[in-house]
Amino acid sequence: MATTNVPVVPARVRLADVTPAIALGPLDGRYRTAVAPLVDHLSEAALNRERVHVEVEWLIHLASHGVVPGAPTLTDDDKAYLRNVVATFGPDEVAELAEIERVTVHDVKAVEYFLKKRLANAPADSALQSVGELVHFACTSEDINNLSYALMVRGAVTQTWLPAAQALTDQVAALAHEEKDQALLALTHGQPATPTTLGKELAVLAHRLQRQLTRIGNDEYLGKLNGATGTFGAHVVAVPGADWAAVSKDFVEHLGLTWNPLTTQIESHDWQAELYADVARFNRVLHNLATDVWTYISRGVFIQIPVAGATGSSTMPHKVNPIRFENAEANLELSSALLDTLASTLVTSRLQRDLTDSTTQRNIGPAFGHSLLAIDNVARGLRALSVDRDLLARELDENWEVLGEPVQSAMRAASVAGVTGMENPYERLKELTRGRRLTADDMREFIGGLGLPDDVAARLVELTPASYTGIAASLVETYLKA
Repeated sequence: MATTNVPVVPARVRLADVTPAIALGPLDGRYRTAVAPLVDHLSEAALNRERVHVEVEWLIHLASHGVVPGAPTLTDDDKAYLRNVVATFGPDEVAELAEIERVTVHDVKAVEYFLKKRLANAPADSALQSVGELVHFACTSEDINNLSYALMVRGAVTQTWLPAAQALTDQVAALAHEEKDQALLALTHGQPATPTTLGKELAVLAHRLQRQLTRIGNDEYLGKLNGATGTFGAHVVAVPGADWAAVSKDFVEHLGLTWNPLTTQIESHDWQAELYADVARFNRVLHNLATDVWTYISRGVFIQIPVAGATGSSTMPHKVNPIRFENAEANLELSSALLDTLASTLVTSRLQRDLTDSTTQRNIGPAFGHSLLAIDNVARGLRALSVDRDLLARELDENWEVLGEPVQSAMRAASVAGVTGMENPYERLKELTRGRRLTADDMREFIGGLGLPDDVAARLVELTPASYTGIAASLVETYLKA
């Protein structure tokens, strides 16, 4: 058997052992800067901090409202001490909580022990020394988890993702207003068609994006706190005199969430599915914008402003590639795929509980991360564009046949008004224009021989492809928020 000479190479360094740890995925590696704000909301550390927050607020709520007989009243200093546990939750606390979880092998139980330790370390004369058993009182883990995720996602959307998406939408709208009068040869099916304006086409996309943002801004964030199977069973047995449904509703709404009164062990996650569907739809509209702008760049409508020192191709020095929009396309597709999976998976839970949602929800961060990265790329890409107005003018002047539409429409109107000789207007313009390139003289000669009323003929003779844009500019001014 023939043998091949395989080169002998030295053993490689194990990258998995490098310190600090190397990120497995691009969001925590190459693109970290663009998505870093989401870490405060959708990371594992953020989940644990939110769990501590919910446990703290539940303890304060029970004590402040006298729900459990015999519980001491907390002073303002006591409440400040508890809330400071959340405010100062940082890397040391992350490590400490991880160490506790290695023993409990249960993340929420670890949070309970973490908080009880803080109570034990409270000032000796504080009532906090005697309220340890109010931590996680009558709660199942999902009481804490569902509220934590609702707060996390709400924070990520309202504080990070939505402001970035709104800023981009406003950027597109501003560009639409700036270019509202710039005539553009439209392409339907890739073929020359009735002219429009560049601003109107951008306005369509801005309007679509804004509709989705309005929906997202109105989405609800639901929460529940009702025990192991949603019956308040432990609550009623422990403290039968309390109106537990009212206590739960008041607490969930105190957190700024919408109370869900009817659940199994888990909050049903329907609100998440609704939100993720809306965000995915925004992604897909933005994907349409990215592909359209990419096409306009390819066609020469937009010129990319070169970045000093940047390289477009490793072998072709002339190239300035539309990489921002291509990067955005890919990340929007990844984000939408994750959001679709989240939405379809989270609405199903076997009987009263299964754990599919636990693993699934840990991917909320990457879903929003890829979207946020795409938003950043599109915004940067748009800032590096200029319009080639000379090219647009040449394109329009080379396609006088697009005036076949208004001429045949004017002939139809004249026929209805009783003008003779206007028979078969569509067919006559089709014979003149289809598959042919016309000049201005060709079109004006045809118009002059139709026998139209003088005012109509004069209006058509003055018409050019560049002026045939209807009320496109006023549509932008009237219907697109500046």
